[in-house]
Amino acid sequence: MKNILTFLLIPFITFAQSDVPEKYWIDDTNFEEKINIKEAFGDDNNKPVVVEFWAKFNEENCFAKWEELEDAVYYRVDIANAPQAKKKYKVRMAPTLIIFKDGFKEEVFKAGLDLTLPADLSDVQSAINEVNNASKF
Repeated sequence: MKNILTFLLIPFITFAQSDVPEKYWIDDTNFEEKINIKEAFGDDNNKPVVVEFWAKFNEENCFAKWEELEDAVYYRVDIANAPQAKKKYKVRMAPTLIIFKDGFKEEVFKAGLDLTLPADLSDVQSAINEVNNASKF
């Protein structure tokens, strides 16, 4: 019975990671480059960057609505592949979402002790909108 249950769960376990295309995955080698989107794209494309710190052990609680974010760029980081970024931004739980603007941390959403993110799409989008509006003068 245990083997059958494992066999049935494998497709669901791998789905959470595979639903995010490879181009959205970053690690310590390109983390700083990706959060400094202003440098990468110039002033005309100065969007906030939403980075999700993700962990295999808690993949069922990943931020699933990332494709619905507006006026932001999304990346996902496997905390096992980004120990320097994890340490620098004091990520203790996964998932953790950090919104960056011009390479600076603007807003953080951290999972609680139950390992679920206490924010939904509207909360994250509101924070993105605030960051966008604050940078306009």
